[in-house]
Amino acid sequence: MNSSPLTVTFIALLQIFHQSFCQNGTKPNIVMVMSDAFDGRLTFDPGSKVVQLPFINYLRQLGSTFLNAYTNSPICCPSRAAMWSGQFVHLTESWNNFKCLDANASTWMDLLQANGYRTKMMGKLDFTSGSHSVSNRVEAWTRDVGFLLRQEGRPLTQLVGNMSTVRIMRKDWKNTEEAVQWIHKTAASAHQPFALYLGLNLPHPYKTESLGPTAGGSTFLTSPYWLSKVSPDLITVPKWLPMVAMHPVDYYSTFTKNCSGAFTEDEVRSIRAFYYAMCAEADAMLGQVISSLRETGLLNNTVVIFTSDHGELAMEHRQFYKMSMFEGSSHVPLLVMGPGLMSGRRVDQLVSLVDLYPTVLDVAGISSVVDLSGHSLLPLLSKSGALPKRQRPDWVLSEYHGCNVNASTYMLRSGKWKYIAYSDGLTVPPQLFDLSLDKEELYNVVLKYPAVKEYLDNLLRSIVDYPQVSATVHRYNKRAFTAWRDSLGRNYSQVIANLRWHVDWQKDALSHERAIDSWLYGF
Repeated sequence: MNSSPLTVTFIALLQIFHQSFCQNGTKPNIVMVMSDAFDGRLTFDPGSKVVQLPFINYLRQLGSTFLNAYTNSPICCPSRAAMWSGQFVHLTESWNNFKCLDANASTWMDLLQANGYRTKMMGKLDFTSGSHSVSNRVEAWTRDVGFLLRQEGRPLTQLVGNMSTVRIMRKDWKNTEEAVQWIHKTAASAHQPFALYLGLNLPHPYKTESLGPTAGGSTFLTSPYWLSKVSPDLITVPKWLPMVAMHPVDYYSTFTKNCSGAFTEDEVRSIRAFYYAMCAEADAMLGQVISSLRETGLLNNTVVIFTSDHGELAMEHRQFYKMSMFEGSSHVPLLVMGPGLMSGRRVDQLVSLVDLYPTVLDVAGISSVVDLSGHSLLPLLSKSGALPKRQRPDWVLSEYHGCNVNASTYMLRSGKWKYIAYSDGLTVPPQLFDLSLDKEELYNVVLKYPAVKEYLDNLLRSIVDYPQVSATVHRYNKRAFTAWRDSLGRNYSQVIANLRWHVDWQKDALSHERAIDSWLYGF
């Protein structure tokens, strides 16, 4: 059978494309470093100027920076489940930090191993069901209950050590050291390509250990050494809407995160400065991995990827933490460097974490055995200019079904627009932001542009039947909570009264138990 000239050309391009990733007849190595809660806007200007991130800058100069990369769910476990599975959250039913992938779920790392790669996963993985605190899961299950309780301690900062105190997050440094040792001892001597994943906890804030009003909250903790990497004059103080002007879901989030009280400008600046310093410490760990690849002569044949599961609001929109579709929470870093890839490239296209699964397989020349939600990034990065195997959409999807948000949330980013729909699309009003004019996302223009709203809502519904998904999550929450309550028997009242919301709960415990009964049984 004769092939058309177009087919022959396409096949030739693909061959060149994959050959460009090979040296000495071997496939490229793959190294991914995934941090936790790293604001993606810090990887490009003007955000990159506020804190010194030399190794992220190294990746910027020798690789490509994605300017519009998003999480598929702004919380740890569901986000990582999407990245590891290549599937949207509603497909894997990763509803909260407790319910994600099955322990035996197949990942792209499994496929690499099955196709001849030497593989190693270390550090924070966090993509299977069953982890995180009881409070975290109960707060997620009961988010539709008719009460409003503070679930966090007030965020605070803590300075430790002195200018010689470098290794603060000891668990991350230990995992980084093990990754470096593995590169030197195992990867360098292997006679096959390797894939290494290192998951960091930083710059996720630490659990507050003190008692009192801040107990159970989060501490932004660093040392003078890392704080010296931050430019105080460039720290912005975000504008806040008055509480009465907030969208009802944002109000719920702000209150349950214990951020509805008064904060001084110095407090906000301090939280943001300490957070940036924690990002600098995470950058240094990335640097250790890059340096070990360079020292072993492996860097020239290794694709290096740096990303994060979600961002950190750091007091934007009167909130810390994530669980929000605002940019600080949903916009993630994504930098890629490797053989055959362009250097110094800034990529404008909208991408998300589900794109990493097909990208890694494309790097390794492996065909996917399942339908994936994402699309390979290599056509956007490769010097060969190979054509994409699938047409990339002009939108990205993120969704959230966990704690600190009292309605299932769906974000569609398309062009300059960010559209956020809730629940069934009727009971909670949507939001629409023009990011080209309103980078701080303070002006909901959904009523001003009804045609845009209708178009984006129809597009969202064509991607996911979000009212149906919301109903599924609602039923799951009731079933899961009922099973948990039944498992406690007579201890139920005592246990639920002493979760993270204990300060507010114990003011009227009986009323709160009745509110749960009303939610479960309708009386």
